[in-house]
Formats: sequence, C-alpha cells, structure tokens
Amino acid sequence: MKIAIIGLSNSGKTTVFNALTRQNLETTIYSTVSGDPHFGMVKVPDSRIEKLRDMYNPKKTTYATVEYIDYIGLTKGDAEQNKRVFDLIKDADAIVHVVRAFENESIAHPDGSVDPMRDIATLELELVFADLEFVDKRLQRMEEASKKGKKPGETEKKLMLKCKSHLESELPLRSAYFDEEELKLMRPLQFISIKPEVILVNLAEHDLGTDKSAGLVGLTQEYIKSRAIDQFTKVVMLCGKIEMELAQLSPEDAQAFLADLGIQEPALNRLINVCYDLLQLISFLTVGEDEVRAWTISKGLGAQKAAGKIHSDIERGFIRAEVIHYDDLISSGSMSAARDKGLLRLEGKTYEVKDGDIINFRFNV
Repeated sequence: MKIAIIGLSNSGKTTVFNALTRQNLETTIYSTVSGDPHFGMVKVPDSRIEKLRDMYNPKKTTYATVEYIDYIGLTKGDAEQNKRVFDLIKDADAIVHVVRAFENESIAHPDGSVDPMRDIATLELELVFADLEFVDKRLQRMEEASKKGKKPGETEKKLMLKCKSHLESELPLRSAYFDEEELKLMRPLQFISIKPEVILVNLAEHDLGTDKSAGLVGLTQEYIKSRAIDQFTKVVMLCGKIEMELAQLSPEDAQAFLADLGIQEPALNRLINVCYDLLQLISFLTVGEDEVRAWTISKGLGAQKAAGKIHSDIERGFIRAEVIHYDDLISSGSMSAARDKGLLRLEGKTYEVKDGDIINFRFNV
C-alpha cells in the first residue's frame, strides 16, 4: 500500500510524515517550493503478529507495510508547481490530506489566516483542476487524431466526456459513479481526484478533545456529505507535533506519555486502519517456525488468488487452503489443540479469505 501525504504549504504534513516514519526531516516556518521527495516504509501495527510471534518463536517476523510519500506543499492556483506533486503521487493508492487547524504566529499560512474548511475546499479544487486539465488534453489529442483520419476509441471518448462534465461541476471523480468497465479503463490513466482520501486535521495540542475539535469533525463531515464523497473520504483528528514527539520515544515512554494524555493509542495507528478500510484491504496470516507473517489483500479475494500473494506457483498449483481464524487458534492455545476441536478446516479455491485467517496452502506444481 502506497499513501501520498499532501497539503497546502505549512500545514504540518512533513511533521506528520516524520511521526509516521520515525524520520527527522527538517520542518520549516516558510513555504518550500523545491527539494526532493521523501519516502518511508512503515510496519502496520498488528497485535496478532506479536502474539503469534510469542507462540511460535519464529526465525523471522514480517509485518504488512505501508509506504508513505511526502513532497513539497501544494499552492492555490499554481498549476506548474502542483503538477510536480501530482506526477509523483499518481500511482499512490490513497491520499492523506493534511489540513492546518493550529495557530502559530511564527509559521506563516500561505493565505494569511488559519481556516481549515477553506483549505479543504481549496485543495479539493486543485485535485479537480489537475484532472480536468488532463481530460481536456486527452480529448484534444483525440480531436487532432480524428482530423488526421484516425478514429478515436468511442468508449474512451465517452468516458472522458463523462469525466469532463463531472469535473466541470467542480466535483472530484470519487463522487461520481463508474461501472467496473469504466474503472478498468481509468486505472492506467491515474486520475488524482478519484483516489480515496483521508482528511487529516492537524490540531494544536490544547485543542485535542475539545469542543473546537468536535466542531471541526462535524463541519468536515457535513462538507464531504455535501460533495457526495463520504463513501471514499474519511476524517482523522490529531496533533502532528505530539505524534512526532511520540515517535521519537521508546515504546515504554510512549505508552506513559499516551496515558498522561488519556489516549489509548497513537492517532497514526488509527490512520493506518482508516486507510485499510478505505481501500477495502484485510490481512491474512501465515505461521511456522521459520516465519510469522501478515499478507495484505483486497477484501473479498478468493483463497486461490490470495495464495498468489505469496507466490504464483502456489496459486497455479493450488489444491486446498487449511484455514483457522486467529481468534480460534488463540482460544485453543495451540494448533494441535485447535485441530482436536475441529476448528481447522479445508477450504477450496473460491473460499473468501477473512481478516485474521491463518492459512496454510496445499499445492502441487
């Protein structure tokens, strides 16, 4: 899973990136218009993996991972600069849009004042305008080819005109309905405004858990409903400064810090879970003395296709999947005890893999 972190300048997105990746990139008090993109690979927190590791004591433990990307801030109306960001993140699976809701006189806001709802609308429009420019250019090329005697594909042209009409209403493509065939055609085109999005509101520390933060949640939810994007847009509230401080602490000190704040877990753990939900992803598990591992797949995937996540040979030679759910294994205490209870079962290629399934694939190549 690849997640792009975007936002207007000085929204705190690099602070959020540092918190997520435990890096220590410089954060500035001025707008940055140059520099190199930053990448960070993060383990997906999963207490099931930790419990299974203790049970099997494997040689290797492998968590699912998320790759985060951070680049320069977006600027209202600056199509050239924004294009550099959009070109970098076109293959991202989802977007985390960091919105500034904290006041700090030493950190200038590019629009002169802090207004989260204005900034949410501003960035949404930049995504829409970027896609509209792409559609216009594609339609123009079709028109030019047609004049030269080359007939454009009618299916694609019809799709581009549908996208153009929707975008001209200043609505992102994720608020439009596309059937499976249309989505298949759109996939290689890498539209930006169709990507699932998490609006991450970056609060000041003293605003956490207050009426102000609750009010912002309500306003943001109203906004995404009014734009018909609530199915593919979620909201997370956090304080980037606190999250970055947490990321620099040892696990023991971080837990003590969270307890002092009355918080059960870092907000960034919730962010990963929200991204999984948005993208309809789950994890199945494999266990053994060699390795305990989490594998990320799309919800609804059949057992044979899931086997291909491990290796194409396993998918090709699939015979059966030996399945037990994590909860059943833990309640039994061991795999042999679970087998004695009849909790271990054999499933065929069409079995829909569930989150937390522990699977041993039987195959023959």
